[in-house]
Amino acid sequence: MTRFFSLKYTFDHLAALAALAAVVAVLQTFLIGKHYLIPTMILVIAVLFGNLARYGYKDRPWAKHILFWIGVILNFHVLFALFWSVKYRTVLGDAFEYVFAPLTVILVFLVWQYAKKNELSKN
Repeated sequence: MTRFFSLKYTFDHLAALAALAAVVAVLQTFLIGKHYLIPTMILVIAVLFGNLARYGYKDRPWAKHILFWIGVILNFHVLFALFWSVKYRTVLGDAFEYVFAPLTVILVFLVWQYAKKNELSKN
């Protein structure tokens, strides 16, 4: 139970959620949308993130490093969106700053803690 709430496995949890969302998207696209090529590409994402989560939970350094860098790129995406996004501002309206400013700070904290707890600077 402590593993679930540990900052050491933050991006492992996010990768597992991304894999689960991709599996749901595959099922939705295949069964409801009646598409047959698109789900196979979404399935690649499900397998990739599922394996990253699986080996991240096993504390494999290569998976931890990949998940860390995905977190860094996600953090930069949110930071750049805070200043230059048009689409997110349109969707969220006046709540944009109230969502993206704290999200940026939270992601910086999570990436920093993930690297610290997994001792990624030592590898």
